[in-house]
Amino acid sequence: MEGQDEVSAREQHFHSQVRESTICFLLFAVLYIVSYVIITRYKRKSDEQEDEDAVVNRISLFLSTFTLAVSAGAVLLLPFSIISNEILLAFPQNYYIQWLNGSLIHGLWNLASLFSNLCLFVLMPFAFFFLESEGFAGLKKGIRARVLETLVMLLLLALLILGMVWVASALIDSDAASMESLYDLWEFYLPYLYSCISLMGCLLLLLCTPVGLSRMFTVMGQLLVKPAILEDLDEQIYVITLEEEALQRRLHGLSSSVEYNVMELEKELENVKTLKTKLERRKKASAWERNLVYPAVMVLLLIETSISVLLVACNILCLLVDETAMPKGTRGPGIGSASLSTFGFVGAALEIILIFYLMVSSVVGFYSLRFFGNFTPKKDDTTMTKIIGNCVSILVLSSALPVMSRTLGITRFDLLGDFGRFNWLGNFYIVLSYNLLFAIVTTLCLVRKFTSAVREELFKALGLHKLHLSDTSRDSDTAKPSANGHQKAL
Repeated sequence: MEGQDEVSAREQHFHSQVRESTICFLLFAVLYIVSYVIITRYKRKSDEQEDEDAVVNRISLFLSTFTLAVSAGAVLLLPFSIISNEILLAFPQNYYIQWLNGSLIHGLWNLASLFSNLCLFVLMPFAFFFLESEGFAGLKKGIRARVLETLVMLLLLALLILGMVWVASALIDSDAASMESLYDLWEFYLPYLYSCISLMGCLLLLLCTPVGLSRMFTVMGQLLVKPAILEDLDEQIYVITLEEEALQRRLHGLSSSVEYNVMELEKELENVKTLKTKLERRKKASAWERNLVYPAVMVLLLIETSISVLLVACNILCLLVDETAMPKGTRGPGIGSASLSTFGFVGAALEIILIFYLMVSSVVGFYSLRFFGNFTPKKDDTTMTKIIGNCVSILVLSSALPVMSRTLGITRFDLLGDFGRFNWLGNFYIVLSYNLLFAIVTTLCLVRKFTSAVREELFKALGLHKLHLSDTSRDSDTAKPSANGHQKAL
């Protein structure tokens, strides 16, 4: 009987492993297809040759798609775990959800950590160096020569990073045991390096997310149709039509030799046509879309932002009085044992919405920063080098998202796998400072956003607008027409 029970347990374990592997493969296949569609939408079409460069571009495209799929998996990791915990609580004995268990969740977290390391330290550097390589001088040109050069560059990069991390560890912690542990490449060095990357990702999120939370109002205002209050759309369309006809007459009257003026007029004509199209869209929009959807979305954004700041403020108080509020605190109950939210399923749904909202805001804030503004991809006009840079940036942000959500107290779900092994998560002063900085910077960005019009009018009244003290050029509608057709001075 004992032998039969052992065989039965082995078979059950084998079937469980096969089932979990199949589920992981299907989930990743869906993410890979979606990522491929997104990248091909932005990839420059002129990069499609039929020679050696085409093979290199295709390999880099596949590696970038794999990285973007891993990034999407890292974003969905925490929401999927939270909703799985609530489903297991609601239907503990349901036959159709037996595949959803703690083993699957832990496996997904471990795979996300493993693939994030693989993409960040191997695949993306390989794709970049492979794309830029030409082969060593004196060797026969071809794919093999480019692969050899890429592998040599990867080896040199690995040695450089290894030395930098070893020196940094020696400066921070000069203990002989900690320095010897760096020789353990798999168990200590890679997790330590990934912990440093995660810390930099969280700092980048700390910079991008508050900016994105304030920019979300402008972005949604450009995508939606604003209410037409004290505006005559027919008159604006009539004026813009006259301007379009005048530009067309000037363009046809110029000689083809005046290339600069022709290009400038064509660009201006294209902007006028775009503005005219959006004005016509505003005119055709229904009253419900103009007067209900826009205010509702703005109120929803304000509520989500306020709840995020409020949760961070509550987490700061919890950190001061309760040690278990630390991200690396005591482990709670296992998956499916107890609800991690006070409000049950509703609270879990709110946490998931806030996590996605923070991720979208961080991406918007990332591309809104002047330093990363040139990284913004353009439809059908993005080089593979820029695609690789975007994939690496999104991977860093998405890998740090679960850590930031747990650090800020957006969710109480414990970090699993290597995500919960980061040393800096146990430092009280780092975690508390992170929460304080996030709350302060977010509040300042929101105050700056909602008081920009008042400050601009004050500067004009005091005659200080000529000194350019008000840095509102990105959000101002007076400098250029906004994307939804508003123009204060035609």
